[in-house]
Amino acid sequence: MHVVYSTAAAPGGGGRRNEDFVIAGPDWVVVLDGATAAAGADSGCRHDVAWYVARLGTGLARGLAAGPETDLRDVLADAIREVTGCHGGSCDLDNPDSPSSTAAIVRRRGAAVDYLVLCDSPVVLRGRDGTVRVIHDDRTEHLPGGRPYSAALVRSMRNRQGGFWVAAARPEAAHQALTGSVAAADLDGALLVTDGVTRLVEWYGRTWEHLTATAATAGPVELIIQVRAAEREHGAPRGAKPHDDATAAWVRW
Repeated sequence: MHVVYSTAAAPGGGGRRNEDFVIAGPDWVVVLDGATAAAGADSGCRHDVAWYVARLGTGLARGLAAGPETDLRDVLADAIREVTGCHGGSCDLDNPDSPSSTAAIVRRRGAAVDYLVLCDSPVVLRGRDGTVRVIHDDRTEHLPGGRPYSAALVRSMRNRQGGFWVAAARPEAAHQALTGSVAAADLDGALLVTDGVTRLVEWYGRTWEHLTATAATAGPVELIIQVRAAEREHGAPRGAKPHDDATAAWVRW
């Protein structure tokens, strides 16, 4: 398996750490996107989002290395459980603003490729004929009332039926992830991205085919270059962050 990835913090962040996280092994890759806390919100936790994604990512790496046949949902649940223990009992993990993260995982398992997507960091599978299949957990796009969502609404809908699911302190959220397997022989590659990169499709008129072709030919760093150029030229929709942390990983077999 060959993995190339690139990650970049949002420009103008005043020294804020990148809250995306990417890690890869011989037959798997993980991309995480930590949820930035709302300004002025009390997370109830003495740890920041970058701390959370780093520990979740390393927990996933241990699980993926130790159990190559384990269901990816169980690997994620165990990693969430492990991070919960790392808080040391000093944090209010029932607080709906406590640190959380999306999760995107791709794993080669024999002749199969397994994937997991939780919240809005999609996996894009590119077939040998150039067609793409997007695995996108879009439940954050379908909360009641329509956009713009209030912070109170998002808090009330996190990790509950009828709302959306994200890695935080509840291991059972992992079993709400989108998962599946495809034949490795049918794939040219897979692209894992955070929503700092999906802006190219959602806001700036690119296609998923463009994203996978760019990653295959110019590498993931080119996607970040393109999204920063589009942000400078066109700005962001009203109410959206002008920039976001951006991560892309391209996998081939």
